[in-house]
Amino acid sequence: MRRTARRAGKAVGACAAAALLALAAPAGTAQAATGTLSIDGTEHEDPSGCYRLGDFAPPKVVNETDGVAWVWSGTDCDGQVTQQIDSGTAAIGRGRSLFIE
Repeated sequence: MRRTARRAGKAVGACAAAALLALAAPAGTAQAATGTLSIDGTEHEDPSGCYRLGDFAPPKVVNETDGVAWVWSGTDCDGQVTQQIDSGTAAIGRGRSLFIE
């Protein structure tokens, strides 16, 4: 009898965890930003994802997209966000990588 109760308890717990994960998942699908992102003169049309910034001199970033670009302290869009570059603005990227969606 105790084993059946434990199994039932584990099943309820697993179902509850699955329900929480389903609710936490983002609604809809991600889409690339529309427009052009320029990093030191190299243009990226409808950019999406992580872009490495230079190792030596901070690059000039021009965000002509409809999205926000986030500059990160790590090389793979990890670490901490160091800067936000809004749509329609230009800035010197003070970090190691940039993420835009």
